[in-house]
Amino acid sequence: MVRDKRLARILVVEDNALNIKLFCDLLAAHGHETEAVTDSREALASARAFGPDLVITDIQLPHITGLELMGLLRGDPDLKDVPIMAVTAYSAPGDDERIRAAGAQAYVSKPISVAKFAQTVEALLTPAEDAAQQEPEPESGTGAAAGAQTPGTDAQADPGSSPG
Repeated sequence: MVRDKRLARILVVEDNALNIKLFCDLLAAHGHETEAVTDSREALASARAFGPDLVITDIQLPHITGLELMGLLRGDPDLKDVPIMAVTAYSAPGDDERIRAAGAQAYVSKPISVAKFAQTVEALLTPAEDAAQQEPEPESGTGAAAGAQTPGTDAQADPGSSPG
């Protein structure tokens, strides 16, 4: 369903204006088209109208939580297969399982690592057959892959991290 991973349509559901700007600017810099939704009550209708290739949602939202929104997206016949990346400022033991059980394929903890955010978005937009053809990164050793994080794990904050 992804048109082109460089030109993906990404719906961002976030109630914090600074995070919306950061996420949308990062995504636009990578060539993606974004639509921001600040009121979670409008997120499902916006997703239906926008037809996203990926949904990025905060977990701690007023009105409808990110977990509830994921359930609504998974229950919609047109949106049920759209990948979801959750973003949360409150990472606690068991969150990974709870967030994935709600329907997210990945999550990133705030403050976000800009590099991890971009890497996770690209991984979610890469069709499975393309990912299988890419050369796997080494499991250990030196170089860029040595400190790599997998989606859904906490990343160390970097100087380009977002506010909580």
